[in-house]
Amino acid sequence: MRHINPFLVIPALLFTWFFQAQQVLPVKKEQVLEQVMEKNRKLNITKQEFLAAKADYHQTNAVFLPNISVSHTAMTTTNPLMAFGFKLNQESIVQSDFNPDLLNNPDRVNNFATKIEVEQPLLNFDAITQRSAAKKKMQATELQSLRTEDAIKMEVEKAYMQLQLAYKAVDVLENALKAARENLKLAENSFKQGYLQKSDVLAVRVRVGEVENKLQYAKSNVNNASDYLSFLMDGKQGILLKPTDTLSITTLPEEAPELSENRADIQAMYLAVQAREKMHLSDKLSFLPRLNAFGSYELYDNDLFQGSANGYIAGVSLSWDILKGTKRFGEMAKSKAEAEKSRLEYEQYVDQSKMEIARAKRALKDAENQLNLTSLALEQSRESLRIRRNRFEQGLEKTTELLMSESMVSQKELEFYQTVYEYNYALEYLKFLRKS
Repeated sequence: MRHINPFLVIPALLFTWFFQAQQVLPVKKEQVLEQVMEKNRKLNITKQEFLAAKADYHQTNAVFLPNISVSHTAMTTTNPLMAFGFKLNQESIVQSDFNPDLLNNPDRVNNFATKIEVEQPLLNFDAITQRSAAKKKMQATELQSLRTEDAIKMEVEKAYMQLQLAYKAVDVLENALKAARENLKLAENSFKQGYLQKSDVLAVRVRVGEVENKLQYAKSNVNNASDYLSFLMDGKQGILLKPTDTLSITTLPEEAPELSENRADIQAMYLAVQAREKMHLSDKLSFLPRLNAFGSYELYDNDLFQGSANGYIAGVSLSWDILKGTKRFGEMAKSKAEAEKSRLEYEQYVDQSKMEIARAKRALKDAENQLNLTSLALEQSRESLRIRRNRFEQGLEKTTELLMSESMVSQKELEFYQTVYEYNYALEYLKFLRKS
């Protein structure tokens, strides 16, 4: 009678029960992509980064729009000069106020002033250039957000295919386990009839145990792949996702250009270069004078929130900071270096992207060759197993040879589907690199 170790069987049974007890949710790739585009946190983070850059750009509207402020102040004084000035602003000067004694020793005077001030920029060349740089940065952030969206879609494709591959591995190993158990029954019957030795039966039992162990790991991989896809979807953990379609070979698309400079991330890098150049130009233009208009309307009274007297001031200011030590020269040198650094980074990024496309094309070709090879190897191993099984049933084949053939088939099936996954991923990655 076969001896079964309970310390090995019980954990396996518990794992199988847990795997089957989980809620299984069938999903389509289109549904997954839709939920990821809506709920993925990384995408939402990039959206907030764009909104922040957009807000920075809107702040530069101050280059053209006026600054308006309103204030109300209350003051009291016995200072001769201020007391006379307060009365003058309140239009309350009388003849007796010119008495030298009152001028030198005035009584306490209260003054309440309401002031509306307006400042209107007219010509600020450096600020206008900074506004242009902020706009370039906002556009670059938006394009980078689009590229992040493409990268997330690519990650979803990969995770979905990994889940398909995990389920394929489970199917392959379940079929292998079924075949191994059938071989075990056949071996036990042959042993009872005296056709096989006990060592042959034990070898078949070991084979069954190995397949059961591999199947357990395969089911763990299903859970891991499902959890990662749920994470991308920002969904609940613990629900077992199951693709509605199986892993199959993707059709090779028409040849695309080597590298499109319209690709969102490359455009974003180029706009970043332009933004740095604009900031350097702004530092140069800071040497020019600034022209601003200003004005204020004022209400005065000796009572709170009154305005019996009023007046206004209007004018134009031309200011020119000729020298601020060496600070301005240092800022200009720094912005020049940053602009040059940004340009070099852009050129490096373009060259690196071209290299990645060339590498991806080679990887796709290698995966295609490997796919053809594994497909042929799988076909040959299945035919070999069929022949050996027939000979084994007739007592013409050794048990070890049958087990080796059976093991080879499951191994080649797993290798085939792994190669299908690698081929599909290489194809999707190449499309991602070429996407404009």
